[in-house]
Amino acid sequence: MEEKKRIICIDFGLKRIGIAITDPLRMFASPLITIENNSNFWKEFLKLFDDYSIEIVVLGYPLKESGEKSDTTLLVEKFREELEKKIKIPIEYFDERYSSDIAKKNILESVSSKKKRRDKSLIDKNAASVILQDYLDSTK
Repeated sequence: MEEKKRIICIDFGLKRIGIAITDPLRMFASPLITIENNSNFWKEFLKLFDDYSIEIVVLGYPLKESGEKSDTTLLVEKFREELEKKIKIPIEYFDERYSSDIAKKNILESVSSKKKRRDKSLIDKNAASVILQDYLDSTK
């Protein structure tokens, strides 16, 4: 049986990049990994395409509350240009406003250890999961 194609989501950050992925049926988004945004990023990130059958990349698109672009929006657009040179599958922007706040709230509710809750990488991959779940819900 052919493996179902998944959707991966990227929450771009200057220090860390959160990654989430769908289940094979594309019903649920799960936090996958947070990768340091450094010289090893591309090697680590592109390995995910070997490990999973990925059909679409959703890229969190940060806009100001007013809907205008921010400095981070421009960095995400530049990141997408790099990504398009490295992979040949569709990349879709998806509004990520409030995803980090929702992720923090989810972590507070589900992670009992204070030390673990302070782990910033937990927020990044969970924010990616929030974005991806919103994307899935919007396409149903």
